[in-house]
Amino acid sequence: MSEIKYFTSEGLQKLKDELEHLIHVERPNIVVAIQEARDKGDLSENAEYDAAKEAQGLLEAKIAELQDLIFNARILDESKIDTSKVLLYSTVRLKNLKINKEMVYTIVPEKEANFKENKISINSPIGQGLLGKQVGDIAEIMVPAGKISFEILEITRQ
Repeated sequence: MSEIKYFTSEGLQKLKDELEHLIHVERPNIVVAIQEARDKGDLSENAEYDAAKEAQGLLEAKIAELQDLIFNARILDESKIDTSKVLLYSTVRLKNLKINKEMVYTIVPEKEANFKENKISINSPIGQGLLGKQVGDIAEIMVPAGKISFEILEITRQ
């Protein structure tokens, strides 16, 4: 049984779009590749056929995973997010006390994480370390480079 995952409406739409692409574009392409490899003769020594069949298996697993994720997805009403503490979909302005630098992160589900957009996974060390913290709190977070102290400056939602 899969657990419920929360998404914004746009995050869930991205998953649905990806699933549609896999089903209606990638799946037919693999069927064509398998047919072309099959037409080349002896399947026991046909590396192209083996590769296409393996790609088909991986694609079908990805489709099943996305279908399960979408089935168990729930849309989070961002207007009801509590901004008194860091939660999923909170945007947090914080200060790295070691290097005295401010940064802003939005805490998102793992599937929506994108470091270039400052969206960090709720499952990441920083995401986990910030959860439940309030403005003014110091979060000491263990990351691969060692322990980092962050001061929570502001919590908002976008």
